[in-house]
Amino acid sequence: MLELQGIAVSPGVAIGKALVFDREGYSLARCLIAREETEREWLRLVEAVEKANQKLEESREHTTATWGQHLGGIFSAQQQLLLDPHVRSETEHLIRDKQYSAEYAVSEVFAKYAAAFRRASSSFLADRASDVRDVERVLLEALSGKPAPTLRELPHEAIVVSHDLTPGETAAFDPSKVLGICTEAGGPGGHTAIVARGMEIPAVVGVGNFLHNIRSGDEVIVDGHLGRIIVSPDDATRERYLLRRKARESIATKLQELRDLPAITSDGVRIELMANVEFPHETEACLARGADGVGLYRTEFLYLGHDSEPTEEEHYQAYLQVVRDMKDRPVVIRTLDLGADKMGMVRPAEPENNPFLGLRSIRLSLRNPALFRVQVRAILRAACAGDCRIMFPMVTTLDELRSARFLLRSVSEDLWAEGNYTPCAVQVGMMVEVPAAVLMLDRFIDEIDFVSIGTNDLTQYTLAVDRSNDSVADLYQACDPAVLRLIQRTHQIVSEHGKSTSVCGEMSNNPAHALLLVGMGIRTLSLTPAAIPIIKKAIRSVTLGQCEAMAWRALRLSTAREVEAFLMNQLAGLVPEIVLQA
Repeated sequence: MLELQGIAVSPGVAIGKALVFDREGYSLARCLIAREETEREWLRLVEAVEKANQKLEESREHTTATWGQHLGGIFSAQQQLLLDPHVRSETEHLIRDKQYSAEYAVSEVFAKYAAAFRRASSSFLADRASDVRDVERVLLEALSGKPAPTLRELPHEAIVVSHDLTPGETAAFDPSKVLGICTEAGGPGGHTAIVARGMEIPAVVGVGNFLHNIRSGDEVIVDGHLGRIIVSPDDATRERYLLRRKARESIATKLQELRDLPAITSDGVRIELMANVEFPHETEACLARGADGVGLYRTEFLYLGHDSEPTEEEHYQAYLQVVRDMKDRPVVIRTLDLGADKMGMVRPAEPENNPFLGLRSIRLSLRNPALFRVQVRAILRAACAGDCRIMFPMVTTLDELRSARFLLRSVSEDLWAEGNYTPCAVQVGMMVEVPAAVLMLDRFIDEIDFVSIGTNDLTQYTLAVDRSNDSVADLYQACDPAVLRLIQRTHQIVSEHGKSTSVCGEMSNNPAHALLLVGMGIRTLSLTPAAIPIIKKAIRSVTLGQCEAMAWRALRLSTAREVEAFLMNQLAGLVPEIVLQA
């Protein structure tokens, strides 16, 4: 038995036979042509580009129709790369001046771009290397007239194992035949990971070199919850995972019965369970799982993978769809929460040594007021259709909050003056993600309507741990006593002023953590739609007094390990039916 650790990018447990896809790739031998053949070779490439573009357009349309516009947009980005003037110019130079064959010119140019992306300090850009290779594959297929190796004809119940998979290959999977995905390369922000999540296929990426230890037909377990891969499991391990999967399926069926019931403790305390969403189509999952609203609508998808800024109308339509779909339930829209390193249309003057501490989130928006105004205008327009609220991320200073609010007022006045907008009451909140915001919250609180604690970044900035760095991953603990004290202090200040606090980080997805937060006084949790049923079950199984007792004890422990062990022990005693052993 071989057990490997990677990055969990799509939850679920899959058990099946490996199908190793060890692509030979397109490493082409150097091939030169005669001078008189260059024009014909160039025209051959131009024709192939047209065919490849049509192929990508078909993939975009099919993926959009099947999985939604946000996944189809990946192929729009690939079309932009295929038709990029710089790519065209470089391949033409190699053909006309260097007398390269069209295939060899394509291979050289795309290999250079893929390598550049992989070397980028930005994980977002590094993840785009698979898109470059996908475009290269499609273009070389058009040139040769021969399809590259594909995974379209798969046996049932296959675990696809590969060094990497392109978004196009992943999107072509039949979910009834692909039980899970495991790759040596890749990251959580890559398009392949996004596609896998959208298709709800359990997936683990970034495992490292392991293909030499696995063959097609080997039994494999993909644990998309813990990022774990097990090759040739022994009988005990297989049985444990089979029982775990069966238990999850049984629990999921029972939890579905709670969809229309409130998240209320057994002694009558109501907890709001809101949903975190990234794309407009996710509202269907929110409603299907009984969400009370959208507590965090991430808007970054409008910017990622594009070389131009999204228009106000694109913003507006995306926000309007969610507000309407949620049918008068509250929708909290977070303004842009990206660094300049991840955006095609805004670049820092020089590469940032540490983007997490650089020009990002509200800082980036305030530095680019024209970009910021477009988004705020769209949010205010969408707010006329329902209970829509606006939230500013990574607020660190009072000047930042005041500047953002000033721009909000200015935009509202402009819309009113234009004559096609009726002002409506829009609640304004801020995310608490840095210790400075907690320390100064008594100054912030009079200028906001609500607070949302982003525990992912609050943990990262409090403990000085890069949550994407494997070398220090063990130090990233949301239940570290220092983080818990900051959460407690935040809630105390906000409640003293009669305003609301929610928690929208990963902590809310964990039943034990959720009960701890309830015991600390939090009455609104925002979590992934899939986690809502199990958190609702946990809350309905306990009293507020039991949660408060958990919190009282947990806040007096000294280490994150002690806190986690205590919480899991408490959960096992209070709600044993939802405790599943890893």
